[in-house]
Amino acid sequence: MAVPASRARRRPRTPGRLLPLLLATALLLPVAFLAVQAYRFVDDDREVVERERLGVEYLRALGPVTEALVDAQSAAVSRRALPRQTLEQAVERAAEVDARIGGELRTNERWAGLRAKLEALPERSLTDPEAAFAAYGEVTDLLLALHGKVRESSGLIRDSGADSYFLQDGVGEEMPEAMIAAGRLTDLAVLVGRRPDTEQIRSLSELATLRTAALQPANDLVNNLRSVVDSSESAELGANVLTHFDAYQRAIEAMALFSLPGQTGTVDAGRLAGARGQAQEAAKQLQPVLLDEIDRLLTERIDQMNRDTRLILGAAGVATLLLVGLAVINWMSRPRDTAAAVDAPSVGTTPVGSDRPTGGSTGNRWTAPDNAPAPALQPAGGPGREPQPWRPFDAAR
Repeated sequence: MAVPASRARRRPRTPGRLLPLLLATALLLPVAFLAVQAYRFVDDDREVVERERLGVEYLRALGPVTEALVDAQSAAVSRRALPRQTLEQAVERAAEVDARIGGELRTNERWAGLRAKLEALPERSLTDPEAAFAAYGEVTDLLLALHGKVRESSGLIRDSGADSYFLQDGVGEEMPEAMIAAGRLTDLAVLVGRRPDTEQIRSLSELATLRTAALQPANDLVNNLRSVVDSSESAELGANVLTHFDAYQRAIEAMALFSLPGQTGTVDAGRLAGARGQAQEAAKQLQPVLLDEIDRLLTERIDQMNRDTRLILGAAGVATLLLVGLAVINWMSRPRDTAAAVDAPSVGTTPVGSDRPTGGSTGNRWTAPDNAPAPALQPAGGPGREPQPWRPFDAAR
């Protein structure tokens, strides 16, 4: 009777099947590391540019304060009515901006000191023109320092773009410096006409110093704007800037001419004040255009960073899917851990019903099955022959 053969088992190939998963994991680690690092770099750059936009917003609020403060100084020196309402409105708008973003730009302390000086000015401006001129000089110095603090804290002063750097340098440093210095020059010319003759030499020396202080930043602003307009690819910038830029340049040239002492050794304060007014008006029109252009360049940079972020995340996701897919395909294509059973007859056995000799028989002899009935005895001589009578055994035979 046949005996089923025992199943032959192979040793499981666990290390071989885990190898693709281990390789995929090992490749995923550097891919994830590079993706995270790239994302962090882009995110850090985005934060820098967003802080620069805060600086642009703060400079936009300081522009009206600068203009109103210069006008208030001229009114105090000329003993005219002080435009208090205009200055207060500009200060309130700047205070709102500082309350909202001053903490991030670290300008709260400087703005608090400047505002305290501004609020004390109306009480001192109408007493003595010389004292008012000195008091306003202190306040305008604080205002210029605040401009510098905003540019420093926001990162505008370290901007990497050529156009945006020159624009922020012009609108955040050179323009307020030129505007304040032009106001001081005009007001000093008014004061010089009231001083005694014994102080004329000192007064002319002060005028020469202020003339240089007013014309140098103005000329730097003109040169920077000319370079930006010539090199910029924005047609809108050129169309919006050229008209006011030409007016500002002509006003600066007129200021340079009218600030020179005449044959009498005095300065024509009226004509100088008119040229300063034209320059200030042109600067007032230029400032929002330049700030808008800086903000546009920064916004484009942020949009590009957002696209880079999406590309980084997409590339990392595709790489992850590919590695995982390859690992799964390799896993599925491997053989099973246990081999299929081998159904082979065992040695020395014969299947049931087979009439072939077993593997243990010798020769061609036939062996009856164990359960076959015993054959009947046949007479001597074989079948079909007559039986022979029994005879006693004769040894002699």
